[in-house]
This record gives sequence, C-alpha cells and structure tokens, in this order.
Amino acid sequence: MTSSCKPKTTDPANIKISIIIPVFNEKNTIQEIINAVLATPYKKEVLVIDDGSTDGTGEILNNFRHPDVKIFLHGKNYGKGRAIQTGFDNSQGDIIIIQDADLEYDPREYRILLQPIFDGRADVVYGSRFMGLGAHRVLYFWHYLGNKCLTLLSNIFTDLNLTDMECCYKVFTREAIREISIKENRFGFEPEITAKIAKKKLRIYEVPVSYYGRTYAEGKKTNWKDGFRAIYCIIRYNLFG
Repeated sequence: MTSSCKPKTTDPANIKISIIIPVFNEKNTIQEIINAVLATPYKKEVLVIDDGSTDGTGEILNNFRHPDVKIFLHGKNYGKGRAIQTGFDNSQGDIIIIQDADLEYDPREYRILLQPIFDGRADVVYGSRFMGLGAHRVLYFWHYLGNKCLTLLSNIFTDLNLTDMECCYKVFTREAIREISIKENRFGFEPEITAKIAKKKLRIYEVPVSYYGRTYAEGKKTNWKDGFRAIYCIIRYNLFG
C-alpha cells in the first residue's frame, strides 16, 4: 500500500520549514548562504552543523546570532551524512530541506522544491540538475557521467526513475523520514536515503534546479572514492537494509 504522508496543513503560511546546512571548511560562503536562506519567505528554522571545520568556519558560526538559526558543532570531521543526521535529530519543522553551504544551489528555488508538497501531491521532492532550469555552470564531463551512472544503478535497484539521485536538494515531510536513520557518515548518504525512502513507497517527485558548480580549486570535495562508496551503498541499502 502506498504511504500518504502529508504536512499538518497545505497552507504555506502555517508550515514550519527546517533547513539543514551541513558545513565543512566553508568560511568564504557560510554567512552568505545563511543570509540567503533567511531571506526566503517561509516560517523556518535553520540548523547549521559545522562538521569539524579547521578553516575558521566554526569561529564565524560561534559569532553568528539570529533567533531562527541553531548552530551545532561536531568535535571532528565525520562527514556530510553524520551532519545531516544531527540536523534530522534536532529539527522541529513539518518539512525538511537539505541545503549545501557552498553556494552551488540557490535557496530562491525553494518555491519550486516545496510546491509539490504544498499541493498535497508529494512526500519527498528531489532537485535535478539535469531536467533543465536556469543557469548550469559547465564543468566536469566525468563527474556528470559518474552521476548519471550512479543514478541509473540506483534506479535499477529502487525501481524509481530519478534523473539526479546525487543532487543536494532533497525535501522531506517529517512523516516521510520518521524512523529513518542515516548510517553513512559521508556522501553515501545520498544512495542510502534514496534506498530507504523507496522502500517506504512514498510519493516522490523531482523538479529542475539551477546549479552553480565549483572546481576543486574553489573547494569542491567529492572525489572518485566517493563514487565507489556510492556503488557499495546502492547495493547494501537496497538489498540488505
């Protein structure tokens, strides 16, 4: 039977949004991304999880004061998955959005991501860099091909037809992620949570988003090792839970 998980109300004015921002060594962008998130027109809480930064990001966050922003500091660098789980554990919103701290994704597009949930049609919404909307920086062909191959492999196991399983932007109703816990500390979070929500038979939508990618010189962190880990995670979490 298909699950039907809905927020408490479909009136955006009465829905609280939790925006989870995992951060590692993003001193040059962290204040700008928080301010961009705060500028979005929603009732919200912003949960920033500093995952053991060593570049001064933690000091910036310690001095940041805003009633809608909660700061969590990990004592060491565990990885994006662990930071997101900290956000899940401490969020109180009806809907949860994952937002990277590196300015590759634009919070002004939350309206696109949230609309299927506000319309009562979706429990989960994925962003897609490959569906065609707005600006897309032209960068690494092999990264693009790797993302497409990982998405294809994930789809084979989940029987979903996603175009961009690895996209940062993922949106969940609170009911959709109830009883889901993240085991992967790093970027294996993406295929892990995709496998777990697929097993729950949720209503999953995908919407196009812009992408302002970075080079490695500008701070990009994923590498080929994460790709091999993603393959392992696709197999493990689809076949063995």
